[in-house]
Amino acid sequence: MIARLRGNVLEKGAEDAVIDVHGVGYRVNLSTIALGKLPADGQPVDIRIRTVVREDAFELFGFLSPQEEDLFQLLNSVSRIGPRMALGVLSGMEVGELIAALSRGEVARLAKIHGVGKKTAERLVLELKDKVKNLHAEAVARGTAAPAPASSGTKSDLVSALLNLGYKPPQAEKAADVASERLGPDASFQVLFREALKVLRSGS
Repeated sequence: MIARLRGNVLEKGAEDAVIDVHGVGYRVNLSTIALGKLPADGQPVDIRIRTVVREDAFELFGFLSPQEEDLFQLLNSVSRIGPRMALGVLSGMEVGELIAALSRGEVARLAKIHGVGKKTAERLVLELKDKVKNLHAEAVARGTAAPAPASSGTKSDLVSALLNLGYKPPQAEKAADVASERLGPDASFQVLFREALKVLRSGS
């Protein structure tokens, strides 16, 4: 199984990226947050990989840190949470914030993540609250476990993600503003990112 890819970013989409390794392009599914942190096209990158093989698919899921990969594995172990939904949960918050929310049982906060909802959030807390304790301790030690949603940095993160997709600064700034106005200050990064992409693609 593929466990790691080291190559150059060939192209990036809204949900995945193609990594060129010695002339072979690997399509890798990543969270929207991780996609926003990837270097520009043509630049080198080193990504941790989890390979998921099913009867009808062979998929690669990528992560930028061991902690993100560990959390993906834990999320994927929860009943009725598949790899794609686990990646969707990772798209809703930075890794440190997500670990903190799970360890503190913050159901309401988790339920705001796109595609999660209250029942799934409750199940995530029930099954993972104790399991993420070690990850939470590591996040606190590294200073990456945030006590509250990082709303002040959401716009800058959003603009940065759009710039990494090749949009120009004025376009990214405008799209981030429009998305924030439409969805409000409590919207997650993932939801804002998708809305900003809609704004850019529609030209409105």
